[in-house]
Amino acid sequence: MQAQAIPLVLQGRDLMAGAQTGTGKTAAFALPILQRLAPQASTSASPARHPVRVLVLAPTRELAIQVEQSFRDYGKHLPLRSTCVYGGVDMNAQIQQLRLGVEVLVATPGRLLDHVQNKTVMFNQVSMLVLDEADRMLDMGFLPDIRRILALLPTKRQNMLFSATFPEEIRKLAGTLLSDPAEVQVAARNAVPELVTHVVHPVAREKKRELLCHIIRTRNLKQVLVFCGTRIGTNRLAHQLRREHIHADAIHGDKSQAERLVALEEFKAGKVAVLVATDVASRGLDIEGLPQVINFDVPRSPEDYLHRIGRTGRAGLTGEAISLVAADDLEAFAAIEKLIRKRIERVIVPGFEPDPGTLSSLLGKEGARGSANEVRRAREISRAVTPSRPVAPAAPVAPKEHARRSADPIFSQPYEPGHASVSNRPAPPSRRRERPIAALLGGLKAAKT
Repeated sequence: MQAQAIPLVLQGRDLMAGAQTGTGKTAAFALPILQRLAPQASTSASPARHPVRVLVLAPTRELAIQVEQSFRDYGKHLPLRSTCVYGGVDMNAQIQQLRLGVEVLVATPGRLLDHVQNKTVMFNQVSMLVLDEADRMLDMGFLPDIRRILALLPTKRQNMLFSATFPEEIRKLAGTLLSDPAEVQVAARNAVPELVTHVVHPVAREKKRELLCHIIRTRNLKQVLVFCGTRIGTNRLAHQLRREHIHADAIHGDKSQAERLVALEEFKAGKVAVLVATDVASRGLDIEGLPQVINFDVPRSPEDYLHRIGRTGRAGLTGEAISLVAADDLEAFAAIEKLIRKRIERVIVPGFEPDPGTLSSLLGKEGARGSANEVRRAREISRAVTPSRPVAPAAPVAPKEHARRSADPIFSQPYEPGHASVSNRPAPPSRRRERPIAALLGGLKAAKT
């Protein structure tokens, strides 16, 4: 991305870039922008000497903060000022920074319009505009806000649009925004990160949390990002992990910006082993060397799967994407495999097998593409857990024996990644008491009389 985009930006060309997360696109626009601004940089303290020349729009607070930090890092030897404005925090500190003068302004659309309404920002000298993660802004409903902002900018400017995907609305926006743009595509649309390995663990819905704890403990995972589908589920899972003595915290849209930043910084520093997040964290978060991403809830949108796993396997490092798939995840999981055009390896963790129908769907649904061994294993499990003849009712169990049987065995079993196996333990006897034939016939005779 950087090799192709930087020369074009330096030439002043409008740019339409397709880039998956983790491809280094922030540096692809930040470095040439700083080089173009350098001749205009002023050492004067006067705010008039530091007008807003570059506007970068980002969909989330986390991404906006990281982009602005990149400008600070790359331009630390230049007398250029930058700041970031986003919602969820008090505006007064942001107003103070804007009044001091900044050349580079990174903003989320909603908060930027708040500053426009308060007349605390001026756009009359903006010469470069960047729309980062344009498709994400579209998904979040920012398109009307973006159009309002564009109407306030000078007509003559350089425009850069970065997007992982290009739906029809983004192409329409690009048609009105860009003038004779150069196009850069470093990866095919919805391309799967090459350095990320994928694995799915079939599991019953009620055993997902136990399996997650099992994986974290047996593999001694020290830094893992876990995705949930809802904010309530995120809070609940983080709380349950802490009860299991696993250091965990949650990050989602209901938390204040200060709480989200603290959780993220502690996770990066290794103080928190597990960060449970909604899709607010699936884009924009750059966590150096993140080894694993776990999908506790399978995303309903297959594109979100790519954005989630894009948090790992970045900057040339390898990563692992683990998904816990239950019966109600089958449809969404099939859509993911269809999108990435790849069959993800199934790994059965002993003691956590789902019901036979779910397992058969996951292991045998692929038809000719499914291996014969996987289909055979699914049938073996189906026979093991579904007896062909009635079984005798379970004998009463003494209290001490019941306590012994109820002891949780899952953490004593070794977890072997990459090795699919099934449990050979006999299925528990049915709790439904079978009525003798004679009793049934007697009941019928009594009913007739």
